[in-house]
Amino acid sequence: MAKLRLWARLFGAEALRALARHKGRSALTALGIMIGVAAVIWVVAIGEAGSMRAKDELRKLGDALVWIEAGSRNVNGARNGSHGTNSLLPEDAEAIRREIPLIKAVAENVDGNVQVINATRNWATKFRGVSPEYIDVKRWQVADGAFFTAEHVRHLESVVVIGDTVRKELFGSDPPVGQVIRVNNLLFQVIGVLAAKGQSASGQDQDDLIMLPWTTAQRKVLGRNYTYLDDILCSAVSNDAVNPAIDAVQALMRERHHIRPGADDDFNIRRPDEVIKAQIDASRTLEILLIALASISLIVGGIGIMNVMLASVSQRTAEIGLRVAVGATALAVQLQFLGEAFMLSLFGGVAGVLLSIAGASLIEGLIGWTLTLPVDAALLAIVCSGGVGVFFGFYPAWRASRLDPITALRSE
Repeated sequence: MAKLRLWARLFGAEALRALARHKGRSALTALGIMIGVAAVIWVVAIGEAGSMRAKDELRKLGDALVWIEAGSRNVNGARNGSHGTNSLLPEDAEAIRREIPLIKAVAENVDGNVQVINATRNWATKFRGVSPEYIDVKRWQVADGAFFTAEHVRHLESVVVIGDTVRKELFGSDPPVGQVIRVNNLLFQVIGVLAAKGQSASGQDQDDLIMLPWTTAQRKVLGRNYTYLDDILCSAVSNDAVNPAIDAVQALMRERHHIRPGADDDFNIRRPDEVIKAQIDASRTLEILLIALASISLIVGGIGIMNVMLASVSQRTAEIGLRVAVGATALAVQLQFLGEAFMLSLFGGVAGVLLSIAGASLIEGLIGWTLTLPVDAALLAIVCSGGVGVFFGFYPAWRASRLDPITALRSE
């Protein structure tokens, strides 16, 4: 027990006392470790913030979304476009509802651009003519009022639900529900306001739109001859069922559209979640790469500690010889110098954590993301910084313990 206390004193108290004699040198030596630790923590925090944003976009995309678009893709992968393409019909949506049990919700969709006007303001926006299932498929929420019902769709009623941006532009702080607006040249009653979603991953304002029954959009906004759909949006029964549901939908659509084997589809089925998942995987790979690069500064800091400790051993040769002459063992000498290297790197690690906290707000301002500094990354960085000190301090400590006391005393 007494030997353990002696070793602890050599590793801790004696090491701190030696470092305190050269405060400036100790601070500069710990600087490399401090910067390396702060860089690692910042990189982890930025990576987690990016992944959270991508996952949030994934949640906004829809509930196990299967998106069927009118029009096929050409050999170069570019779409022919859905507008003006009559390959999707309301009967296709009904067939999917009726014949594919892997699909739990189906929403018809037609869309375009309109001018919306109230008594004193007007605004150019997008419209979506959809079925009531749309808000469940795309995970929209209604902040005020209500969404339209199947009865509204069946009777082609002139009702509209507006996005938050349209609400601000047309009504400001006034309550919009119950008000009448003009959509192009037609009067519509506002029955609801959608909850704000913010920008999409591509930077588009998702709240700059209005929604109305798809039958109303077809017959009243687009014209009586517009009897086809631009999209059919579906929700699979689960995420694992998305790919089997896509295969079933594709087979059904090819059969209904009388497409011969080997011929191209006249529709396109998209999985937008795959793009977001690819972004998440790419951000994780980049995060690992950046952590590896940031860790290089820890290695550089460790090399700095080793050089300083080697210089310290050379300067304190006589002191080492005197300690050995009065009975200090090689292990005791080694523990003292190893403790100095460990304390240097540990101080650098703690200072790096403090620096990462102080600099977080600056980085948030630069990238526009909210950063949450991970506690586990901070603790791991401190532990790693201590390990760096032990690793790079081992050789100088071993070299000090191997000095011949007679030669060391003569160096005075």
